[in-house]
Amino acid sequence: MKPITIVLLGSMLMAAKPADRLLTGGFKAFETPVPESSGQWDSRKPELRAKLWELLGDMPPLFTPEVMVHIKEQFDGYTTEKFSFDNGVGDRVYGYFVVPTGHSGRGPAILYNHYHGGRYTQGKEELFMKAFEGIGHSLETGKELVKQGYVICAIDAYAFGERRFQGPKGREEEGRETEESLFRAFIWQGKTLWGMMVRDDLLALNYLLSRPEVDPERVAAMGMSMGSTRSWWAAALDDRIKCVVSVACLTRYQDLIRTGDVRNHGIYYYVPDLLKHGIDIESVVGLIAPRPHLTLTGDSDEGSPVSGVRTINAFQTYLYQLYGRQDEFVGEIYEDTGHVYTDEMWTKTLQWLDKHLKRDGD
Repeated sequence: MKPITIVLLGSMLMAAKPADRLLTGGFKAFETPVPESSGQWDSRKPELRAKLWELLGDMPPLFTPEVMVHIKEQFDGYTTEKFSFDNGVGDRVYGYFVVPTGHSGRGPAILYNHYHGGRYTQGKEELFMKAFEGIGHSLETGKELVKQGYVICAIDAYAFGERRFQGPKGREEEGRETEESLFRAFIWQGKTLWGMMVRDDLLALNYLLSRPEVDPERVAAMGMSMGSTRSWWAAALDDRIKCVVSVACLTRYQDLIRTGDVRNHGIYYYVPDLLKHGIDIESVVGLIAPRPHLTLTGDSDEGSPVSGVRTINAFQTYLYQLYGRQDEFVGEIYEDTGHVYTDEMWTKTLQWLDKHLKRDGD
């Protein structure tokens, strides 16, 4: 394999900056290895995916959850089922399953991943709130998606919504305190908080795919910020996700270290030893290729240094060209734009989903 020319980390390191010393102190600087063919990339995927599972921690096996439906409600244009399931480690996962009115047969579906933003009470309720008002569009995303005919499944991540008291102290702590306690407790158990979060998302995917309303060949994952990262990690690990939309939070770790902005993400976000094994995020995201993937990122998003976004997008563009699927990856970078989900981004989201999930008659 030859090195990708867009990443020349070793030649860029300067001893003057503390971040540069950190980059060279713990591991050897590396250049992203580039496959020479799609077959070569496919042959690397199993080993890379296995390494990611290993680094995410000692997680229990996945299974299709037995779901308890707590309440079913009919609204104008859709029906919601509020459900929960045991995730196999003693924690209850709460979620919504949403079906458009008049839906019949198997249709397109979305694993919808909520964002962070320190809004621990929000979680899955993001579907039915103007959750992005102030950081972009003012639409209620769940209602807009069901108008377009999509079945939706969304769950609360650890420390959010109805799970914000699921830490070691129960209701004596919530939200950020729960998040920090879980991070520490899982580390002691050989797990990671991020790995357990992604595992829950894949359990939700298993449930989604078990539903008779869902066409398993037309399932997308989407989200903004933490929801974006949940989406591309889940899709990297599971090929059953056929389409991805990632808004913001497209972060390359070496670039985040270089800019000194490591604390611009919550503690949940960090996976031990990735860089030690020569894995940065272009490789993780690359596992999605050649499935359709749209990334939408602002060039002034401090949690996603634009140099790293360009590297990730360039690597994906190269991979999709190898597969002859150039149109299946689009990486948009917006000038003078921060950590937001704008009206334009939302329009592109819907266009992408329609293009890759809709069929005649939907």
